[in-house]
Amino acid sequence: MHYVTRFGDLVKIIWYDGQGSCLFMKRLERGRFIWPRPADGAVSISVGQMGYLLEGIDWRNPQKTWRPEAAG
Repeated sequence: MHYVTRFGDLVKIIWYDGQGSCLFMKRLERGRFIWPRPADGAVSISVGQMGYLLEGIDWRNPQKTWRPEAAG
């Protein structure tokens, strides 16, 4: 299950491992998350696409996007 804000810069992912649930949140400082178009109200993505998504990379054209120079 996922949730993306209307601005597309925040994603929330709920992951269930059989014992409990975890909520992961990630916000991009620049740009927005790119999702495939929903089919029948649901979006299905591959493990590779999820990896690109969480790194802020456009899965349709995988190129590294802007990253902050310093953290924290």
